[in-house]
Amino acid sequence: MEQLHAEDRRQLAYAHFREWSPSIHYAKYQSLPPGKLPRRRLYDYEILYVSQGEAATTIGETRYEWKAGQLIYLPAGLFHQNEVVSQPNAQFLGIHFDYFDELEVGSDEDMVVNEAHPLAEKFCREATNETFPPLSEQIIYTPSLLCVQLMEQLVEEFTTRPPGYELACKALMLNILSQLQRSRSTLHQRAADTVHGQRLVSLMKQMESSLAEAWSNKRLADLLLMNEDHAAKLFKQVAGQPPGEFLRSIRHREARRLLRETDLSVEEVGERTGCPDIHYFSRQFRKQEGLSPSMYRKLSRVL
Repeated sequence: MEQLHAEDRRQLAYAHFREWSPSIHYAKYQSLPPGKLPRRRLYDYEILYVSQGEAATTIGETRYEWKAGQLIYLPAGLFHQNEVVSQPNAQFLGIHFDYFDELEVGSDEDMVVNEAHPLAEKFCREATNETFPPLSEQIIYTPSLLCVQLMEQLVEEFTTRPPGYELACKALMLNILSQLQRSRSTLHQRAADTVHGQRLVSLMKQMESSLAEAWSNKRLADLLLMNEDHAAKLFKQVAGQPPGEFLRSIRHREARRLLRETDLSVEEVGERTGCPDIHYFSRQFRKQEGLSPSMYRKLSRVL
């Protein structure tokens, strides 16, 4: 990790969980074309999740590559340069935050260091605890489906700003941080500990790329060459969810993305995510979100 100037060095703040009080400075979806972004460093912390495509980040002499389903954790004061490497673009979910509600942000410029006039007192501190080491010890994370859903909820709260959104964002961010700590044992690391782990990971990727197909427990068991009960048990060990719950989660996540980022009809979104009956799709979506697909799309495009 690249060394910082002494006066700008990031400080670790040892604090009990009850003292953590994160504030959100930015939470949005972005679509960026291929190419390198300017080299920079931040006063606050950033989580940048790739929902579609591939990206890379150069820190010092090291180039980190990350793809859809992964995120990069960028601490305050760290020189870095992000790059979109996929064609025709990449889709991101970005969150800027601090741990102790210590940075006043009026515009995006307040988060980025002006290298001609860096302000040492503005660099935010990173929380650590006797239970959790600092997240900055790791650069690339593979968040759980729950963590991704929490990040999506945070973006919605921050962009639509209903009454009490600041409190909701704070609570969501605390949950996201705890989920990232747990994800240090990633899906692939857990899979490596099981005999059929790699086959299960491959199967889950196949499910994500073919959401419209029928994925019954029997089909999964047949593909894994084992009985249904044993297949379901191993699946849950690796994915952290039973097969049916995992499938519902990734279908719903994709439905949300398609409603936000495309002009496909609600019926087409349902078909692409394994639910061609528009009425059933709408009922299930409303059950998860509390509003119809059409209203979700409308609200997601308010800002």
